[in-house]
Amino acid sequence: MQFELKPISKAGIAEALEKAERYRLLNEPTLAESICLDVLHIDAENQQALVMLLLALTDQFGHGASPMKAREILPRLEGEYEQHYYAGIIWERAAHAQLRAGSPNAAFTAFDGFSKAMDCYNKAATVRPPANDDAILRWNTCARTLMRNPNLRPRPDEAYEPVLGE
Repeated sequence: MQFELKPISKAGIAEALEKAERYRLLNEPTLAESICLDVLHIDAENQQALVMLLLALTDQFGHGASPMKAREILPRLEGEYEQHYYAGIIWERAAHAQLRAGSPNAAFTAFDGFSKAMDCYNKAATVRPPANDDAILRWNTCARTLMRNPNLRPRPDEAYEPVLGE
């Protein structure tokens, strides 16, 4: 079934974004996502709505949203710091979702995700605004997660050896 969505007013954007933040805090990311999409329909480059949408999508990892959908937002973020930092957020939250899923290769996949998040956070830290240590805090969180969980490790290199017949 299709509906024609009703646009919100430009004057209502700030209040709508406050509601979206509230819904995220109430663990209702699909409601926050919907509000962000309404804001972006009126103001396509609204940075606060883009970031909130990206975060609402990452809140849904393991429950229907894919990291690919969240990564599509990254090029729309203004600033090198924001692009690296939120790329790290996507990798980190995807790694946590892998752990929650508990698939047979989750430890290896999660390790890869945390490692890629740390790379992104390192890049963000080199271009961070003064007194903004968020990327360092996130890097440290990933490092502690890896240190506390020795089962999270790189995928072993499996050497291929053909079976030789007699």
